[in-house]
Amino acid sequence: MEATAKPLLIPPQMAVYAEEHQVFDILQNMVQNLLMDRPDDPVQYLIHHLRKDNDGVPRIVVLGPPASGKHTMAKLLCKRLNATHLTPENILSNDVSALVEEALSYKGKDQEIPDVLWARIIQERLSEVDCAKRGWVIEGFPQTREQGLLLQMNGISPDHIVVLDAPDIVLIERNMGKRIDPTTGEIYHTTFDWPEDPEVQKNLVEPAGISEEETGKRLLEYHRNILGILRAFPKKYKKINADQPCMDVLSQALTYVLSKPRSLAPFTPRILLYGPPGSGRSLQAALLAQKYDIINVSCGQILKEAVADQKKIGQLIEPYIENEQQVPDNLVLRVLGDRLSRLDCTTRGWVLHGFPRDAEQAALLNDAGYIPNRVFFLDIPDDVAIERLSLRMTDPVSGERYHSLYRPAPRVDVHRRLQQNPADSEQKVQARLDMYHASAEELEEFYQDVIHVNADQDPHTVCEFIESCVVKPLPKRIPGEPPSP
Repeated sequence: MEATAKPLLIPPQMAVYAEEHQVFDILQNMVQNLLMDRPDDPVQYLIHHLRKDNDGVPRIVVLGPPASGKHTMAKLLCKRLNATHLTPENILSNDVSALVEEALSYKGKDQEIPDVLWARIIQERLSEVDCAKRGWVIEGFPQTREQGLLLQMNGISPDHIVVLDAPDIVLIERNMGKRIDPTTGEIYHTTFDWPEDPEVQKNLVEPAGISEEETGKRLLEYHRNILGILRAFPKKYKKINADQPCMDVLSQALTYVLSKPRSLAPFTPRILLYGPPGSGRSLQAALLAQKYDIINVSCGQILKEAVADQKKIGQLIEPYIENEQQVPDNLVLRVLGDRLSRLDCTTRGWVLHGFPRDAEQAALLNDAGYIPNRVFFLDIPDDVAIERLSLRMTDPVSGERYHSLYRPAPRVDVHRRLQQNPADSEQKVQARLDMYHASAEELEEFYQDVIHVNADQDPHTVCEFIESCVVKPLPKRIPGEPPSP
């Protein structure tokens, strides 16, 4: 097909399907596991891998010095993510494993369990059904850089490592108040987490190794090893201040572990900007298009271009534009669909503004296959919108646009000939704002992953925030919870 005579149109469903079903990520994981395990029958191995359907389960390690709250945080993460909680102690409770029996024989002789054996035991445990299906959170392991490297050599690589951090003096104070229920193994604290049940209080005992001197030695050992561990897992860890309320630590940890690692899959941005009049949609679209070489699709502009082309569709649209009436949705979609399905939009991506304006138009756009992967709501107060629009005027000679407050005319003669667009009068702007507010809530419900942006600030600051949300993958959702707006 001659692209100069008739633009090559590509069905939008292709890119949407690949992104929605994470086709490239699946292929990447399959090849990665195939090269790591090197099975004799690659085809059957890949079939088995696809049947497991566990590429998206949590794989988390929680590290931290003594008394930093590793145990509590690991349990809370497992509860929220429905994952399996693993510690070096409970991994050694598997009484049917030959590897575990070998490790216990070392412990019976008061000898250190070899790191190679630890790696094989953990590999064996992670291959069991509960870890494979639900994911896992490992608490307090690896403890050295060598252990971390051996885990990776055995094909174990966490997606997220949560590193709890707090001043040593705080940790020593915490550790000295620790108490354990020998019946259940639950950990309590004399200051922060004392049980209400008197019977439980009577059973609590002071664990071994919590004196100030012993805690200091364990802290020294931890600080000696932690940097080496983190170097073994670059770009996979996040330090979180553990010297704050537990729920605050959990909130930060959840935000991190629900974030998706950067994918090597090709990403074509399909951005929708929605906001009240005066929120700066056109400017933000122009900035994004200029920086990332994506196509700036202004609905109003392409309708005018269709009229200027004098084609059949343009002749149908022209009467509505001349009479300042809303163009019917079916005509808008025909023009919009033709533009969004061209090769440049399909390969480079697009940023759309001016359509849809309500949930009904959004449904029509989705049904046509043009589904944005980022939806931004540019939020500004009504009085700011009125101030931005009602005080702007245009020089009919030069075509330059000025604003009484932010960009006044440079000379008196220019100021005298400035003219205001009738659509920018305060009454008409308020009417457009009312129309916006009438549809905004329904449109936000339609697009579940809406990102709100404070547009009442410097335009380049707004653009930087939008950029950060475009280049980063959307966070995972907690199982069983509705998507957050």
